[in-house]
Amino acid sequence: MEKIRNMTAYLIGIIFLFYILPLIIKDTGSGMLVLLLLIPITCFLISLIYGIKNLFDWRFPILVMLLFIPTIFLFYNESAAIYSLIYGFIAAFGSFLGSAISKKVTPK
Repeated sequence: MEKIRNMTAYLIGIIFLFYILPLIIKDTGSGMLVLLLLIPITCFLISLIYGIKNLFDWRFPILVMLLFIPTIFLFYNESAAIYSLIYGFIAAFGSFLGSAISKKVTPK
């Protein structure tokens, strides 16, 4: 339960990213900018910081994937479902990389 509590601030950032950022979408071009550039970069950075501060936890990328699923029906269409897996992979990679950086920098 403590690990989930440590994730809360980062997951709130992800929620803001997934649910507030799509409100700037006006047309297909801005939608692609948000889906293919802004969300992945920000998701990676949040995950990287999470991995640096907390070690890698497989629950974090799964929660990121689950948090994106409702946005498919709210803002996009079913063709955006693949982004759930993509953002989960990005979150896993970012948190794993952050964890590796943290282990390398922290003296034993």
